[in-house]
Amino acid sequence: MIEPNPKADLLRYLQQARDALLWKLDGLPEYDVRRPLTPTGTNLLGLVKHVAGVELAYFSDTFGRPFFEEEPPPWWYTREAEPNADMWATAEESREEIVGLYRQAWEHSDSTIATLALDATGHVPWWPEKRREVTLHHVLVRVICDTQRHAGHADIVRELIDGSAGYARDKDSLPAADQAWWESHHRRLERVARAAGEVRPRPAAADPSGQTSVSSP
Repeated sequence: MIEPNPKADLLRYLQQARDALLWKLDGLPEYDVRRPLTPTGTNLLGLVKHVAGVELAYFSDTFGRPFFEEEPPPWWYTREAEPNADMWATAEESREEIVGLYRQAWEHSDSTIATLALDATGHVPWWPEKRREVTLHHVLVRVICDTQRHAGHADIVRELIDGSAGYARDKDSLPAADQAWWESHHRRLERVARAAGEVRPRPAAADPSGQTSVSSP
């Protein structure tokens, strides 16, 4: 019989999300990891910067285990940062710096997770006072959800850049198909979407005489 180990399970899924997100930067030039691919500016390096901040905040300050020994960076939640400052990298912030910070965040987070029990309590400084008290279990689930969500964003952004897709370096979780199949599949979905989006007649309705009529679009 397998002994349950909820902390190990949660940490495993967190690490899977971390790895899935980070490998989306592999092999790309500086421009591509930074350029915005959505109207709201979503970009690969910005996603990594954001999740690094998420881990460092939730697994450090929340449990009285601060990460920054000196002044935190200008985009940190305690500073007067411009909106969305944690979602993109400035020209002065290198890829190596941000990825390195994320890996340091992993180490700090893992140390907090190893040290504390899942029912250990902390306080999220930036939450409303009445909701600030949380458990390590709650924070772990929250950070896993956030990281997996942004890993999904990164998956789409990377595919838009150069067509690379898949969950992990060695396991893409996609059907084994060549480029021609995927192009045919894409055209098929486009046809289906266009057909479903066409204006259709309204449902039949009965008129006062008792006859059924169909309304024009």
